[in-house]
Amino acid sequence: MSLDQSAKQYLTLGREFYESGEYDKAERYLGRLVAEGECRFADVYNMLGIIYHGRAEFSRAQAAFEEALRINPQYTEASLNLSVTYNDLGKYREAKETYQNALSRARARSGEIDPFVKGKIANMHADLGDVYRSIGQFLASVREYKKALELGPTFYDVRVKLGKTYQDMGDVEAAAQEFEGVLAARPGYVPAIVSLGLAYYALGRKDDAAQRFEEALMHEPDDKRAQLYLKMVRGDAAGDGGPAGGDGGTGDAGEG
Repeated sequence: MSLDQSAKQYLTLGREFYESGEYDKAERYLGRLVAEGECRFADVYNMLGIIYHGRAEFSRAQAAFEEALRINPQYTEASLNLSVTYNDLGKYREAKETYQNALSRARARSGEIDPFVKGKIANMHADLGDVYRSIGQFLASVREYKKALELGPTFYDVRVKLGKTYQDMGDVEAAAQEFEGVLAARPGYVPAIVSLGLAYYALGRKDDAAQRFEEALMHEPDDKRAQLYLKMVRGDAAGDGGPAGGDGGTGDAGEG
């Protein structure tokens, strides 16, 4: 496709502003390109769709993603973005069909899902897991987090969320195993260290809990949660029955 000089400039500037996160400026140039009928680039419509979606303009986002797919039906990223947008609009059947079609196409091309697509789908499952967890649907949340981890086994933040969901369900042993697994793969990951400390505390392993909070503070001395929980454990060990107040033997908590 040949473009005149001004259209080329709009395309170049629009892409540059989009890549730098300056979406208002990006829309200004990409929108001109579309308005003047000079655009048959699927990625332009995908970028516009993402901009509209970020503003919660879901109907405009839907139209943009659908146009991207009319231009390039094999555009997996646009398909996934459209699926998310359908879901936001309450079009759950369309969302499911679009998602499944995107997944099928991604697998059909090489027999294996592209790493970028894997990551994007994993994040979709993780986001859905967050939603289920927020409304107390813990079994559904666990299923979604596990689906995310099948696609992104190194998404350690998701595995920590899975462990926290087990803890919400009252299965503290399973929670501790998840946190321990994260730390075996990624030593020093503070969210997992702190979460493991809380799991140990819930299991009555107060000395182990204190060690985990101290370990967290070695990595991040200003971590407020680790400071608070270490104070709690020390206060409990001193017989205070809860978070220590005043002196409480906690003056060095922030020093790890």
